[in-house]
Amino acid sequence: MPDQPFSADLRATFMLCSSASLSTQLVRRGLRNVAVRGVRPIRRDLPPMVGPAFTLRYVPAREDIDAYGSGGDPKNVQRQAIEAIPGGCVFVVDCRGVTDIAGIGAILGRRLVSRGVKGVLLDGGVRDTHAFESIDLPTYCAGPSAPPNYAGHHAADMDVVVACGGVAVYPGDIIFGDSEAVIVVPRHLAAEVAADAAEMERRERFLFKEIEFGRSIKGVYPPDEDTTRRYQEACARGEA
Repeated sequence: MPDQPFSADLRATFMLCSSASLSTQLVRRGLRNVAVRGVRPIRRDLPPMVGPAFTLRYVPAREDIDAYGSGGDPKNVQRQAIEAIPGGCVFVVDCRGVTDIAGIGAILGRRLVSRGVKGVLLDGGVRDTHAFESIDLPTYCAGPSAPPNYAGHHAADMDVVVACGGVAVYPGDIIFGDSEAVIVVPRHLAAEVAADAAEMERRERFLFKEIEFGRSIKGVYPPDEDTTRRYQEACARGEA
């Protein structure tokens, strides 16, 4: 993990954002491949998932190493990662896009909750999804899958650069997930991207009201000088 702290203030700023506004801000900075493909939340009723990435990388399982009971091996990197991930982080698992094997189950998910983890992201399957529905742990995956991880995965590394849903994830990158998408924000851009995205959300709420009042889209989206002036005046009055 990088040394840069993820402060409570920065987390609060991210919570004012959406995946749409964050992706727009990243595109403006030249980063287009930031939305994790093929994942959806098990629960859509939870608050957004936000936190620095702590990663686990799977490679294909091999029968002489991975078998029933191998999870009890003290050298099992998956179990080591579960106990090593710092509180406040998001557990990001590189499943190589394999969706018919589970990358994690509910018992490990429950342990992550007790460790203060803010969410789970994997481009593979999850087992015990009915149990995950009762856990307050935002979990984004490719869908349900019953076979256990050792049926197809071997945990090779943790806290390394991984690929998840076609996006590169470096340890410490900020992972943001809402009901629409999961976005990967490079750590060194996190503060400025979150601040600009939060302001974008504020401005767009004002523009939405402008449209509701019957104004034409012309001059409102994008805002012209008159609309910008009205927005600034609304902000000064505390109405935006």
